[in-house]
Amino acid sequence: MQRRILLSHALLWACAGAAPLAIAQTDTWPGKPVKLVLPYPPGGNVDGAARIISEQLQQHFKQPFIVDNRPGAGGMIAGEAVAKSTPDGYTFFMGANGPILFSPLIFKRSPYDWKKDFAPVSSVSFTPLLLQVNPTTPYKSMADLLAAAKANPGAITMASPGAGTTNHLVSEYLQRESGARWTTVHYKGNAPATTDLLGGQVQFNFDQLSVAQQFLQSNRTRALVVTSPKRLPQLPDVPTLSESGFPGFSAETFTGILAPKGTPTAIVNKLADALRQILSDKGVQDRFVALGSEARATTPEQFTQYLTQEDNRWTPIIKQAGITAD
Repeated sequence: MQRRILLSHALLWACAGAAPLAIAQTDTWPGKPVKLVLPYPPGGNVDGAARIISEQLQQHFKQPFIVDNRPGAGGMIAGEAVAKSTPDGYTFFMGANGPILFSPLIFKRSPYDWKKDFAPVSSVSFTPLLLQVNPTTPYKSMADLLAAAKANPGAITMASPGAGTTNHLVSEYLQRESGARWTTVHYKGNAPATTDLLGGQVQFNFDQLSVAQQFLQSNRTRALVVTSPKRLPQLPDVPTLSESGFPGFSAETFTGILAPKGTPTAIVNKLADALRQILSDKGVQDRFVALGSEARATTPEQFTQYLTQEDNRWTPIIKQAGITAD
């Protein structure tokens, strides 16, 4: 009996000591370099956003925030690495729509489920898309393009940077809603898709403003519509999809940060608070505008709600269209 009492006392002392230790670790976080794991190679929308915030987070916390690019498998190599990492606040996943929400469904394997394996921290940026055509095509408006696609189903070609990307999903949505039909040509990323659009091998694509604006400015492409809720200040003469026969419709790509499930809530909130401060800075916002994006942080709860809404919105389209990576 005496031995049991001694053991019980020892356990009580151990538990009492563990709680202050965990609190102390949270209070001193980060005490060493933090890693932001990305699902894409250097360059592009997500990498550009990560470079901006990693620099700012390092200044804020006085610790390095290291950008770790791990492309492959629709972003799932990076996502799986973070999902299986120790949830100690030193490894985070910075991804976008596809790798976070849709790749497990499209690639027909499930190394992670964002709802079960991650704790959303905050959004970082939002980037509208636009529909652009090769300037040698006769299409001057969305109505022109849809009319041609209805008159000759499958004759017009659309360049996609990959199955299940937001670019591809917007295309599938418009075909479903309008009754128009075109042929989708999938590429391994934006660069080869854009190359063929500029060369006239395909007639149009959907692309992020951050990528497309240089080609619009040099008249190498022509924008027909933007997917933002309102017209963009960079393209004030280009109508929205909502103005072009699809009322209420908008779409955007986002970047955001998630922690592996089990990361202390205090650390998640500490990082989210820092991102809100950083992304509200005018100088930082201007850097994102230069990339064609809007810097916008959210609370963990708001980001979770946003991801849920996007998941519920696009997953049925992926299933109905039978979109796979094959």
